[in-house]
Amino acid sequence: MVGAAIASLVIATADGSAAEAWPTKAIKIVVSTPAGGITDAFARAYGDYISQKLGQPVIVENKTGASGALAAQSVKESPADGHTLMYTISSTLLGNRLLLKSLAYDSDKDFTIVSVTPSGHLPLVVHSATGAKSIEDFVAYARRNKVTAGSYGIGSFAHIAIAELNRQYGLDISIVHYRGEAPMWQDLAAGVIQAATGSYQAALPVLDTGVGRAIAVPSLVRMKKLPDTKTFTEQGVTGKVFQLTSFTTLVAPAATPPDRIELLAKLMVEGGKTERVQKLLDAFGVDSPAMDRASSIALYEKEGPVWLESIKNLGLEPQ
Repeated sequence: MVGAAIASLVIATADGSAAEAWPTKAIKIVVSTPAGGITDAFARAYGDYISQKLGQPVIVENKTGASGALAAQSVKESPADGHTLMYTISSTLLGNRLLLKSLAYDSDKDFTIVSVTPSGHLPLVVHSATGAKSIEDFVAYARRNKVTAGSYGIGSFAHIAIAELNRQYGLDISIVHYRGEAPMWQDLAAGVIQAATGSYQAALPVLDTGVGRAIAVPSLVRMKKLPDTKTFTEQGVTGKVFQLTSFTTLVAPAATPPDRIELLAKLMVEGGKTERVQKLLDAFGVDSPAMDRASSIALYEKEGPVWLESIKNLGLEPQ
């Protein structure tokens, strides 16, 4: 009954007249990443819950390319009526403005955040051959040996984190950029690289075999899946970049009616409490579900400038 009531919701305008009922057709969520990853999985799980509550299908469309810019452009150009949304990663809204020469969208003007969904801690993992069990051990090893660390993409958190360790400790760790995490972890397992930063789920093969060891996690609290691994902050690595939240997010065209945005945000929070989403969070090693809209916007406004400053410090030439 509640689902039916929401599905037939009539939104009141400021003068008390009735606006068009919504949704009146399927809702499309454009995902900026390929099928199978955490962003896609979140879009489908939360999307199914939204569908159940609103009584209309939610269709997920994967539109990859240009680091999320193609998906963003297509959603920007769609009607701002709440029937087309985008699920994307933080770099689509933040990093792209510094890493790409030209963008056909303005993150802050063209989109509004519905809900931020944390995508989990990104632990720093070192090869067991280094013997390192902490940042202090790893720094000592890097000062005595040639060390190469893996990054899953230029301008990614992995890139930023290693560059920051180099800066803070005066190290010369070489950074190798991979196209995604799978080949990076394969090279770590083979001893081609000595360290890497990435998602817990993708790192599981090297963690489970013991060939890789997590020595630090970026956040102010320890990760539930790695309770014995200290945070960077606990180990004296105090840069703000190591306190950032890695996140994916559901956004809508900026002119979408606020009532529809608020309802979607409410359903995202509710969806995060369902058994399906909770199992998904556990599988990916994510500690927190979808955030309410006010908290989502606050996080974006607080941490966005830190992401941008960190990427600027890399001195990358826009492509």
